[in-house]
Amino acid sequence: MRLATYNVENLFNRAKAMNLEGWAEGKPVLESFARLNQLLGEPLYTAQDKVQMVKLLIDLGLEKSDRAPFVILRQNKGSLVKRPKAGGLEVVANGRTEWVGSLDLIEAPVDLEAMRNTARVMIDLKADVLAVVEAESRPALRDFNDEIVGGLGGPLFKHVMLIDGNDARGIDVGLMTAEGYPIGQMRSHVDDAGANGELIFSRDCAQFQIPLPSGKQLLVLVNHLKSKGFGSLAASAQKRQAQAERIKAIYQALVAQGEAYIAVVGDFNDTPDSAPLAPLLQGTDLKDAFTHAAFDDGGFPGTFDSCKAANKIDYLLLSPALFATVTAGGVWRKGMWPGSKPKRWDVYPELDKKENAGSDHAAVWVDLNL
Repeated sequence: MRLATYNVENLFNRAKAMNLEGWAEGKPVLESFARLNQLLGEPLYTAQDKVQMVKLLIDLGLEKSDRAPFVILRQNKGSLVKRPKAGGLEVVANGRTEWVGSLDLIEAPVDLEAMRNTARVMIDLKADVLAVVEAESRPALRDFNDEIVGGLGGPLFKHVMLIDGNDARGIDVGLMTAEGYPIGQMRSHVDDAGANGELIFSRDCAQFQIPLPSGKQLLVLVNHLKSKGFGSLAASAQKRQAQAERIKAIYQALVAQGEAYIAVVGDFNDTPDSAPLAPLLQGTDLKDAFTHAAFDDGGFPGTFDSCKAANKIDYLLLSPALFATVTAGGVWRKGMWPGSKPKRWDVYPELDKKENAGSDHAAVWVDLNL
């Protein structure tokens, strides 16, 4: 069986603020969006809250209209704001129950050739079980499988599943499996909270059971941990560590129940030597597929962007029993932009400019003798 993980960076549509040339351009929009959404969810709006809301609304370009280049304010019933003819902006609602609506990111289509290169990676991986990171929704994942993968002549995944997570940007985690590998029981951890009541997972730690032809079962925990590029570095590191500690607890509980074949996979947004990932990489018996003697990293230690060691952020962590079944493994980079001169790795002929990259992440895979 081939197990793989791939951050696809959305399939059809992506928030416009995330689709700009550089992360630095969209970061202020996403930060203001997140903070304003947090304030809008409060049951009561204090005078200080309203001052902050007005500033954030203006920062997002919503001073004169409910629609801005990157976001849209929906006031479906009742009013959050009023815009006097004399100018300015006023928050008139006194709490979340006084108006019905939402603050949404505006989406833009993903480049068509980029979609096809994402599909080419999926086809060439030949994965029986593929963990997918940053997919918009289950319908998007299903339609991508049918229309893009199928349109390029690739074999369709038989089973496609995604549970919406905690991120309002439409970057969720899911699983696609081939004929013979049905998806059994599923469990979401979106409601897992810390001692302070704050939700632990930025997206989810989605748990999928795969019954195997041998009569055994594989458990795959698909993750997308907190990014370094959103909020302060210290706060994001603290969040990732809390997530790693919770995943550790989930993993150890499964081991205590007698589960042997467990994979913790996905985009962890940090390196193997980082303190936030220590609970998983040092505090458990999980083994990184990269360390297996049969694993070939293709001459590059990383999985993201330039694939340097500092860009090793995508993982296949395997329980000892599962690690013992590995017969081969590697990193698939043909859908990634290889740089201009010289090119770092071979790519698809259709990937002739950076915008056509299927993702700026590589796919990571292992073959398992189960």
